[in-house]
Amino acid sequence: MNTSADIAMRHRIEPEDRDRVRQIVESTAMFRPDEVGVAVELVDERLAKGEASGYHFAFAERAGEVAGYACFGPIACTIASFDLYWIAVAPDLQGRGLGRRLVEEAERQIRALGGQRVYIDTSGRPQYEPTRRFYERCGYAVQAVLPEFYAPGDDRVIFFKRLG
Repeated sequence: MNTSADIAMRHRIEPEDRDRVRQIVESTAMFRPDEVGVAVELVDERLAKGEASGYHFAFAERAGEVAGYACFGPIACTIASFDLYWIAVAPDLQGRGLGRRLVEEAERQIRALGGQRVYIDTSGRPQYEPTRRFYERCGYAVQAVLPEFYAPGDDRVIFFKRLG
């Protein structure tokens, strides 16, 4: 099945996205409950404050259902630097290019917002190895590793990419 052909991207946020984001993030089985709460909190911030929240989204929809999403925004006190805070794809659609499409769409929007650099933080735990390889395949490079940042044995791995 060609997932790319039946995926539509949207950028506007809807109240229903709160539950959709929660479902996708929980379904990946990668995140602790407090992390899931943060993902939903960013949706709430955007719904409440609009663009002033500093959070931007790209939603990938398949047959009208959210199949994945990315959340990103400018980094305070920087010039043209952005964080890619979240990217999550429903498990049954992983490995089919949807994650890459979401990263590319986020980068396109970041450029349109004047962004020139993107940073991504992720875990150093072994279960995140596929995630780290994914970021490398998308052109990101590890710039720093902060030992035991998230918890004992859980490093913070910081990726970087300069947008051309």
